[in-house]
Amino acid sequence: MRGVAVELLSRVRAGLDEMPEALRRVAELIISDPAEAARSTIVDLAERSGTSTATITRFCRAFGFGGYAELRVALATETGRAAQAHWETDIGGEILPDDGLGRVLNVVANNDTRLIQETASQLDLDVVEKVAQAIVRAGRVVLFGVSSSAAVASEMEYRLQRIRVPCWGRSDAHSALTDAALLREGDVAIGISHSGRTREVIEVLAEAASHGATTVAVTSHPRSPLAEVAELVITTASRETTFRAEGFAAIHSQLLVLDVVYVAVAQRTHERTKEAFDLTVRAVESHRMPEEAPPRRRRTDQ
Repeated sequence: MRGVAVELLSRVRAGLDEMPEALRRVAELIISDPAEAARSTIVDLAERSGTSTATITRFCRAFGFGGYAELRVALATETGRAAQAHWETDIGGEILPDDGLGRVLNVVANNDTRLIQETASQLDLDVVEKVAQAIVRAGRVVLFGVSSSAAVASEMEYRLQRIRVPCWGRSDAHSALTDAALLREGDVAIGISHSGRTREVIEVLAEAASHGATTVAVTSHPRSPLAEVAELVITTASRETTFRAEGFAAIHSQLLVLDVVYVAVAQRTHERTKEAFDLTVRAVESHRMPEEAPPRRRRTDQ
């Protein structure tokens, strides 16, 4: 059961928008108070969510549990872990206009740390392996995202180009569609969208797929329209805090999963990567300021 229990609440939040109405009511009740849900009987939970015990059972199976008892154990484990780490008071808490920077730092840092851990725990390494191998074999790689996801695409473009992967990151839909139309079988297109509902990103992956390219979606919603058009899906975790919508909060998770992909590519092209690093370091070496020796302390006469 451990595999399905890991970061259950994160997976429930990610799938909320795609759930049928009855399952969504169960999910919202669990998310609102997971500790209380862990203490509830299946009848109690059904009554409070306005559903039936059959719906609760269906919810359990949708998330890989054999029955309600396993779901309760997973919820109890996760809420206990959160309480022990003192995250319940900081993660997702409101940041008020007059809060001190110390509280702001705690909320933001704890939230980002938790999101990275949730993303790591749910990351499908078999999918990462397939994406890395596809990039290694590709003649061209195109990355596309808009808004905050565009910055993530640009960072991944820089990293892959640094190790001699022919890669282009785009933030303009017309340029991305043009690039996608030129892809061939064996090339790779990566679309980045927290919501998985950004129309332009969906169109770019669909265009790339129509030419035989391997398509990859990076999204927090594994049942989103973007995930449906992609051959491979890498999921991320996200949770908003005050002044930071979920899309902004997802940046760290997106960078994490793509960084794992990048390192996997570098491992599989070790000799080429090492040579590329040596060449690029030498190329910019003259633009680095030399390290200054620490000033010598004057001796004082005794």
